[in-house]
Amino acid sequence: MSALLSYISSFALSFIDKTGYAGVFVLSVVESAAIPIPSEVVIPFSGFLAAIGRFSFWPVVILATLANLTGSLILYWIGKSGGRWIVERYGKYFLIHKKDIERGDAWFKKYGSSAVFFSRMLPVIRTFISLPAGIALVDFKKFVILTFFGALPWNLTLAFIGFKAGENWGLLHDYFRQADVFIVILLCAGVVWYVFKHRRH
Repeated sequence: MSALLSYISSFALSFIDKTGYAGVFVLSVVESAAIPIPSEVVIPFSGFLAAIGRFSFWPVVILATLANLTGSLILYWIGKSGGRWIVERYGKYFLIHKKDIERGDAWFKKYGSSAVFFSRMLPVIRTFISLPAGIALVDFKKFVILTFFGALPWNLTLAFIGFKAGENWGLLHDYFRQADVFIVILLCAGVVWYVFKHRRH
């Protein structure tokens, strides 16, 4: 897994180096559409390139944020169109029943705005929140606004760190990777708890 992540990161850096701003946009779209291109590599590296004069700082931040919105919309529409139908029809085979879907709808109705906004600043979760938001039919205009302004501070922070760290920007990736691992462990624990609870019932 570590070797795979290193390969993906190397590819991302090479792609940005060759394609410039377009590479930042494409990779950020892909990452927000749940394909594992780490923004913790893409954006700090772009911030570093801004520090040495190849990029400009604010265009990197805005471009990455718009790209995050674009990729998130792809997942949102997948969830809203086919995703909900699949969950309603085949969810029972994965221990997801009608009551679970109704609870999810109620939860998103109550906390959806906060979830969409704050999840944009959390590793791993920020990539996937768009799919359940679409399945739960979160209001489209609200989703767009919250996604943009949730992704903005994330990209601003990463770009600023890369800008200030200079050639040492790559050292930050190890810290972010530890955060990714921690969140994945929490998510796996949640899945195990969910399965245990439903099988018992």
